[in-house]
Amino acid sequence: MQKIAILGTGTVGQTFGTRLAGLGHEVMIGTRNVQEKLTAPGKDGAKNGFASWHEKNPTIKLGTFEEAAAFGEMILNVSQGANTLTVLNLAKAKNLDGKILVDISNPLDFSKGMPPGLIPELSNFNSLGEEIQKTFPNAKVVKTLNTMWCGIMVDPALIKGDHVNYICGNDEAAKTTVKTFLKGFGWKDENILDLGDLSAARGTEAVLPVWLRIYGAKKMGAFNFNIVS
Repeated sequence: MQKIAILGTGTVGQTFGTRLAGLGHEVMIGTRNVQEKLTAPGKDGAKNGFASWHEKNPTIKLGTFEEAAAFGEMILNVSQGANTLTVLNLAKAKNLDGKILVDISNPLDFSKGMPPGLIPELSNFNSLGEEIQKTFPNAKVVKTLNTMWCGIMVDPALIKGDHVNYICGNDEAAKTTVKTFLKGFGWKDENILDLGDLSAARGTEAVLPVWLRIYGAKKMGAFNFNIVS
């Protein structure tokens, strides 16, 4: 079992937190301001969604991005893509150096509403995964799980049949470690497709516009893609 940091407190972060804690890992989830995250009002004066979730998951630690990154032996980035570099800077490079940083975010641009496009400077001939690696060269960035709904990320058996999860990264040993980590969620070897180095993130991040259109048509996120040949 590992100490795992999750950077991001939204639905994806909560989903990973619950699953990883259930598997026996020590988990710390990171946010900008701990007190604000716990006390911000929810609807009609009720507790906000995160505070309610955290109350039900008392073994999961909560800290700042910096504290979480220092805690984690492996770090999961599930922050919004447009904010990711800011979040990682708050986490501090010294806390990322030498560690595996699993990037699950996507560079979505919501400036023109829904559905979002991709941030121009982080797409086509670049990617968010590559930009993270350039900015934090001593981190071992591995891109994976970013092409599906978060429920399937942590439990691929939620949907029937074979379906694929892509992985890419520049460090082969780090990818091997992450593949083992993915198997803990139930991913089979044959359904984890290694696309090579981090430049492949240009392709996997570009899946999101298609995924979002399918989500809009089906009105649900419990689906994934497979490769048939």
